[in-house]
Amino acid sequence: MSIQTFNPGEIPTDVKTVAVIGLGYIGLPTAAILAGKGLNVIGVDVNPYTVEAVNEGRVPFVEPDLGVHVAGAVSQGHLLASPTVPEADAYIVAVPTPFKADKSADLAFIEQAARSIAPRLRPGNLVILESTSPPGTTAHMADVILSHRPDLAGDTDGGKPAVLFAHCPERVLPGRIMIELVTNDRIIGGLSPEGAQAAAALYSTFCQGGIHLTDATTAEMAKLVENAYRDVNIAFANELSVISGNLGIDVWNLIELANHHPRVNILQPGPGVGGHCIAVDPWFIVAADPRNAKLIKTAREVNDSKPGYVVAAIEDAAEGLEAPAIAALGLAFKANVDDTRESPAVQIVQEIAARNPKAQVTVGSPFAGAALPRELSALPNVSLAGTDEALAGADVVALLVDHDAFRDITPDQLAGRRIVDTRGFWRN
Repeated sequence: MSIQTFNPGEIPTDVKTVAVIGLGYIGLPTAAILAGKGLNVIGVDVNPYTVEAVNEGRVPFVEPDLGVHVAGAVSQGHLLASPTVPEADAYIVAVPTPFKADKSADLAFIEQAARSIAPRLRPGNLVILESTSPPGTTAHMADVILSHRPDLAGDTDGGKPAVLFAHCPERVLPGRIMIELVTNDRIIGGLSPEGAQAAAALYSTFCQGGIHLTDATTAEMAKLVENAYRDVNIAFANELSVISGNLGIDVWNLIELANHHPRVNILQPGPGVGGHCIAVDPWFIVAADPRNAKLIKTAREVNDSKPGYVVAAIEDAAEGLEAPAIAALGLAFKANVDDTRESPAVQIVQEIAARNPKAQVTVGSPFAGAALPRELSALPNVSLAGTDEALAGADVVALLVDHDAFRDITPDQLAGRRIVDTRGFWRN
C-alpha cells in the first residue's frame, strides 16, 4: 500500500462507541480526547484502582491537563471505566509491550487483549492497535482474534473484510501528551485499505495534524525507526560524555562549542535512556533483523551502559566514607513527569544501594509520591524524602533527573557536598 494523505471529512466515521483497552499513559489520554469529541468511550483496565479513579474523574498518574479532560468527559457521561470489555463499534488496544530477557518483544498483553475483544466483536467493527510493536504484530493480533472468531474471518457480501484492523502508533512526549495527541501528525497502517481508511476517519475526529496512510507493517516500523533514530543520537552524546570525562573535558562546554557549526546539533548527555519507547523500541528492530541492525544495537548498548558509568562516578565521589549519605535527586526517566518506566535513575539508585549496603541513599523527587517504586521499596538503605530533607544530611549529591523543581536548590544547600551532576545543572 503506497503512502496516502487522509483528508478529514473524506470518509465520515460511523463509530459511536469506542472501547479503549488499557488506561495507561496513552490509553487514558486517547480515551479522554475521544470522549471530549462526544463519542461514548469505555476504558478498560485490569487495575481496580485505575478503574475507580477514572470513574471518579481522577487521573492515576501525572500528566498536565489530562485531569481536566478526564473530569469533564466523566461528568458529561461520555467516559466510563470498566474491568471488562464491552460491545463497541471500535476497539483501541493500548497495552504495554515490554521486552523479554533476550530483548525480544513480549506480546502477552496484546494477546490477552485480543482474546478479551474476540467474543464482543460484530461484523463491521474496527480494531486498532496503538501499542508500539514489532513488525507484524497487528497481523498477529488479528490472527489471535480471528482464531477465536472464525465466523468473522472472511469478507462481507460487498467484499469488505468483516472486521477491520489497523495500527496507529502514538507519537507523543510525556508532559505534552494532551497537546501532541491533537497537533502531531499520525501514521495509520491497515491490514487492508478499508481498515486504514476507517481508522483514519476515527482519528480525524480529534487529530489536527496530517494523517498518513500506509500498510500496518510499515506503520509499526515507522514508530520504531523514529525512536531508534533518537536513541542513536543520544548514544553519541552519552559516549562523548564518557570520553570527555576521561580526557578532563567539560562535555557540555564541548557540545555547546561544536553546535556552533551550522550543520551540527549534538544532543545533551544524561545518565542513560529510559521510558517505554526509546529504551525499548530499538530492540524490536534488532530482534527483527539482528544481522543488519548493527548501529542500532551498538547505540542501545552504549545507552544501556551509561547508568553503570554513573554508579562508578557516585562511588568515586563517596570514596573514603565508610557509610556515605547519598542524595539521589530524581527517579523519573525524564524531567517533570512521574513516569519511572525503564528509568536509568531507578537503576542507578538500586545498584548503588545494593553495592554499598552501608550507604544511606535518600531519594529526593517532586514526582515520587508517597512511595518508592517496587524495585527500590524492598531495599533497607533507600528512603524517600523531600528535596530539602534529602540534601540536608548528604555527603554526596547525585543529580539524576533535570526536574525544574531542582533549579530552586541554592548554592548553600550544595556547599561542602560532593557532586555528581549527570545533567550539567551546576557546571557554571
